[in-house]
Amino acid sequence: MVRKMLNKLLQDARRVAIGGHVRPDGDCVGSCMGLYRYMKDNYPEIITDVYLEPIPEKFGFIRGTEDIRSEISIDAVYDLFICLDCGDAERLGFSASLFQSALHTYCIDHHASNCSFADDNYIVPDASSTSELVYGLLEKDKVTKEIAECLYIGIAHDTGVFQYSCASPATFRAAAELLETGIDAASLIDATYYEKSYAQNQVLGRALLESIVFMDGKCIAAFMRKSQLEFYGVSPKDLDGIVAQLRLTRGVEVAIFAYETEKDLYKVSLRSKKEVDVSVIAGYFGGGGHVRAAGCTMPGTVHDVLNNLSRQIELQFAKE
Repeated sequence: MVRKMLNKLLQDARRVAIGGHVRPDGDCVGSCMGLYRYMKDNYPEIITDVYLEPIPEKFGFIRGTEDIRSEISIDAVYDLFICLDCGDAERLGFSASLFQSALHTYCIDHHASNCSFADDNYIVPDASSTSELVYGLLEKDKVTKEIAECLYIGIAHDTGVFQYSCASPATFRAAAELLETGIDAASLIDATYYEKSYAQNQVLGRALLESIVFMDGKCIAAFMRKSQLEFYGVSPKDLDGIVAQLRLTRGVEVAIFAYETEKDLYKVSLRSKKEVDVSVIAGYFGGGGHVRAAGCTMPGTVHDVLNNLSRQIELQFAKE
């Protein structure tokens, strides 16, 4: 049924835009580029454009990323805007205006906080990733090795290389089918997930060194101020993986990593293991995400942020 929906929408479209969330991560890049490559291969009669903020350099080898538009340079109204891995229209960032002006909109997403904001929506909160959902919409015999690389990267990144609880039997089946196209999974994972620059390792080391544990060791938190990021010469996209590493600390249920985007304003990432629904905590502060991985933006000092988060975490522990 959902595959028929996508086919129907594409049959009625002559100009299509694909967009993902701000600060695109592996799943966002993978799902957008996988669908983009699929449409370029199988719907050459449709003018297809992909809109994303500048992507991390590690994804630059993906064919077609040179076509990504990171600003609106044309005055065009699209017949269809396909929104991927995005919980609300505001998260589209600069391309939100194109979404609003499109004749029809379609959202494919796996965030529990998604409010079904498009004209048509395919939202599966239990799915491992948007890339897995996109794969399920495509005709399998038309998924090339290049498309498979994109979708495999997306699935691998949002499952922590298949270690998170969101990786279901269906996820492993999808990954196995993508592997059958001949992709080099080990190289893809090393190059895009594990490999870090020297500066990234320095920042990770400092975050771990200065981290604090509280609530009898059930929570761990680390913070980076804007001045520290400038000192190491890193940007927000270089901070991927820090909160995941904090989460691995023995005895910890909730991990928090926050970095300052401007004076007394912090972007917060939350991760949990089994007991705490961090999407509820993020949602309380205007953010969103998944049960085990979520985020939000919070004003105040480091101490303000930690105190406010602690109150909401305590409420969840109290429910046990």
